[in-house]
Amino acid sequence: MGTIDMTHRILMVEDEINLQQTLSERLIDAGFVVAVAGCVHDAKHLIDKHPFHLAILDVGLPDGSGFDVARTIREKHLDMAIVFLTAFGAPEQRVLGLELGAEDYIVKPFHFRELLLRIQNALKRTAYQPKAEDLVEQNLTIGEVKVDLSAFTVERDGDTETLSAKEAALLRLLYRKRGQAVSREEIMERVWADDGQITTRTVDNFISNLRKRFGDQNREEQIFQNIRGVGYRLNLPQE
Repeated sequence: MGTIDMTHRILMVEDEINLQQTLSERLIDAGFVVAVAGCVHDAKHLIDKHPFHLAILDVGLPDGSGFDVARTIREKHLDMAIVFLTAFGAPEQRVLGLELGAEDYIVKPFHFRELLLRIQNALKRTAYQPKAEDLVEQNLTIGEVKVDLSAFTVERDGDTETLSAKEAALLRLLYRKRGQAVSREEIMERVWADDGQITTRTVDNFISNLRKRFGDQNREEQIFQNIRGVGYRLNLPQE
C-alpha cells in the first residue's frame, strides 16, 4: 500500500460512538488527521472552521442526514472528497449520494483495509482531477483590476505586475469564498500547508501586498477587508 500524505485531514461524521472511536483511531494510526462530528450541526460547524481533504459521511444522523452535509460541502464549492459510509444501501440512496458528488458509497459492514484503499483512491482523484472552478476562474475582474491567474499577472491603470505563486493561490482562495470571512488559519493551511515556518503575520503581509497591487489602500470601502479576530474577506458578492 502506498504512503499517505500526513497533511491529509479527514472529517468523519458518524453518530454511533463505538464506531466513531474505533474508526477514528485506526485512521489516525494510518497517518491521517481526523476530526469527528456526531450530527449535521457539528459537521457544518467544523466545515466552516477548518479545511478538510475528505469527508466520511454516515447517512442516518440525529438531526438530519449525511446528504445534508454533502450538499453543504458542494454549495460552498469546497475541494473536499466525499465518501459515504452507511447502513443505508438502497439503490436510490446510492444514486443520490453519487449525484451529490461523492467519490464513493460504501455500505456497512465493511473491511477497514477496503475503506482505506477507497479513501486513498478518492484523494488521488480529487488531487489530480481539474476542478470546474480551476478552469473558469483564471481571468478575473476585481474592481477595475484585471487578473490572469494562469499568467500570474494583475493589470491596473494600464500597468501590469506579476503575482507570486503564493499571492495567486491566496487570491484564488479568497475569490472562491468571496463575501465570506476566511480565517488566517485556513489561509495558512490551504496556501502554505507544507511550510511550518509560516505565521499569521505572514498572511497579513501578503494581504498588504495584494492591497497595494489593487490600489485598495485608497478605497473608501476596501476589497480586502480585515475581519477582526478572524481573518479576511474579499468584498465581492457571490455570482
